Amino acid sequence: MKEFVEHIVKHLVDNPDKVKVTEVFGETTVVYELRVDQPDMGKVIGKNGRTAHAIRVILSAVARKAGKHATLEILE
Repeated sequence: MKEFVEHIVKHLVDNPDKVKVTEVFGETTVVYELRVDQPDMGKVIGKNGRTAHAIRVILSAVARKAGKHATLEILE
């Protein structure tokens, strides 16, 4: 799913080379840490957080189909 998140975000930003997704595995949940270049932060978060919310919903749905729990953290 890491590649899935990278694929979506790289198509949203101006600097796709600076997109980095890291997986942190917990007991029941996988946390995906998304790092993007500062100028691209607004594109990933979107107006009123709608883009970030949509990415999180899609990630959660894909993870649920695979029988897992996932969350996305957007970091600078």
